[in-house]
Amino acid sequence: MLGSMTKTKIPLFGSDGLFSLVVIVSALGYFVDVYDLVLFSTVRTPSLRDIGVSEADFFSKGVLLLNIQMAGMLAGGLLWGIIGDKQGRLTILFGSILMYSVANLANAYVTSLDQYAVLRFIAGFGLAGEIGGAVTLVSESMKQSHRGLGTTLIAAIGLTGAIAAGFVAKFCDWRTAYTIGGVLGLMLLVLRVKVFESGMFENLKEADVPRGSLKMLVHPKERFIKYLSCCMIGVPLYFGIVIFMTFAPEISKSLGATEAMTGANAVIFFYSGTTIGGFFSGILSQKLQSRKTVVALALMLMSVACTAYLFTPAGMPVGYFEWLTFLIGLSGGYAAVFFMIAAEQFGTNIRALATTSITNFFRAASIPISGGYIALKDVMPLPYAALSVGAVTMALAFFALTKIDETFHKDLDHLER
Repeated sequence: MLGSMTKTKIPLFGSDGLFSLVVIVSALGYFVDVYDLVLFSTVRTPSLRDIGVSEADFFSKGVLLLNIQMAGMLAGGLLWGIIGDKQGRLTILFGSILMYSVANLANAYVTSLDQYAVLRFIAGFGLAGEIGGAVTLVSESMKQSHRGLGTTLIAAIGLTGAIAAGFVAKFCDWRTAYTIGGVLGLMLLVLRVKVFESGMFENLKEADVPRGSLKMLVHPKERFIKYLSCCMIGVPLYFGIVIFMTFAPEISKSLGATEAMTGANAVIFFYSGTTIGGFFSGILSQKLQSRKTVVALALMLMSVACTAYLFTPAGMPVGYFEWLTFLIGLSGGYAAVFFMIAAEQFGTNIRALATTSITNFFRAASIPISGGYIALKDVMPLPYAALSVGAVTMALAFFALTKIDETFHKDLDHLER
């Protein structure tokens, strides 16, 4: 064993550390992370209009900025992960939130598309470290019997940041919305000063093994397959986010809704479902003592809900689309279990790298998802274009589930050699 974990437990409401400061601060950090990540979707139209982009280009420029943000997350996922295994989990939590908070504040003052693009890349790079670092720290700081619930609390509470972004976008100017996100992030830095480093990581410093090694993720082949499989399991969640939330105004209108769904409402309905689904997924995982079963059930529900949405008869009220969006989000609550799967598959010396990069590589799937959808909708009816992209993501996810271990009972205090 690598050593005691008691140093990282700071119980607030119980001796088991379930409501420890590390869980609460991690949940609040993910709240700010999701707020910023989703905020662009809610303020895309007014912000692009305000900086002089023509309405005809809202869709294409929106896709461009979204992909630039995701490219930043892809790069950041690797770098923050390496830093987390070499310098510590807390280094990720401090560095990432400082970077994306400052980028958020700067976003409030952009006046051109080029400025917007640069800052969305920087924000994405910073955002990349938050959830992976938090899940790694919490998973190493809690009892095996409770670590799934700890991650559930982080995911479910954190996902409400998207709901907050939706409401802020409805009632505040887009520049004010970005300012709020930046200020919240900087305030959270004060709380993080009181959080201790993972006991497993502290003992890892004495072990004679490589830390944060990219080579160890791709070799041997079995470990690389497991790594890729973890990435694929999360991709359907971003299919739901890109198609049924980010582009909800365009898609609901093209499907014949009586009025187009607003971006803010799409975010509120989707993430209200995801928040509730996150709690249920985590609790069900504890009840069944399985991560994989819960993910499989969620993917089946998402498949049904997405198909129902895409083949809705023309003339349906927008409220019908909003509730289907809620149902798709509800199935996406499996993210709470997915994050835990990513952390539990790998040893302590590459856990931060694996978890942080996995939780961003699946986010970066928005690039091929949006690109594939845009390409296909020009050669086939919109519902079939979206359904084709969705079918590929679902097939990959179900196949990937067969390539990973069931880790509910796994002891995380081990090394990769």
